[in-house]
Amino acid sequence: MAGRRARTGRGWDASPPRAGDDGTTAPRPRRGGRRGGSDEPDPEAAPTPPRDEAELAREICLRQLAVRPRTRAELAGALAKKGISDEVSAEVLDRYDEVGIIDDAAFARAWVSSRHAGRGLARRALANELRQRGVDGEVASEALGELDEETEAETARALVERKLRTTRGEPDAVFRRLVGMLARKGYPPGVAIRAVKDALAAQSAEAAEFADQIDADALADAEGELDRDNRGVG
Repeated sequence: MAGRRARTGRGWDASPPRAGDDGTTAPRPRRGGRRGGSDEPDPEAAPTPPRDEAELAREICLRQLAVRPRTRAELAGALAKKGISDEVSAEVLDRYDEVGIIDDAAFARAWVSSRHAGRGLARRALANELRQRGVDGEVASEALGELDEETEAETARALVERKLRTTRGEPDAVFRRLVGMLARKGYPPGVAIRAVKDALAAQSAEAAEFADQIDADALADAEGELDRDNRGVG
């Protein structure tokens, strides 16, 4: 109704409306508003300082090491993926070497012991795994030297005996299957063939008869020559 004062949330507003340049009524500016509603940055707020690169590198390393032990090469790769410079990476990893947080020799020994006991892996397979994780060849050889031939042969025999309990088929098919299983775990042909032959000889009369016909030495030589040829082609 004309002439009546508009009622606001704080009472009656008797001030007349303001007109714009074009004669229209300009909207009144909002007073106050909810706290924090302004889009303008707070000039008194302190800027967030950039994170120190070395601190970030240490944090990345510790997260990696919390999952499992790592080699120096593995940590260096993780830092590179996160954009850490080579200089900072070397500085942090050198310090970790000094205090023993990373130790490739200890890592290699533990890896060989754990993977041989848990998965029955032979030295060849273990050497390949250590190489993939960046362990130096000399360091890996020293760790692998703790796994002697006698222990490797005993482990191969135990693997075959365990697998033989659930393996069915003709003796020749079983023989090939078990030798292949050991080969995939890194056992040399001679060790694999002798382990399977001995296990078959103790299984049954039929299997023992088949095992007696196996010339383990000749077959191992043939398999070894074939293996060397295949690696040469690769």
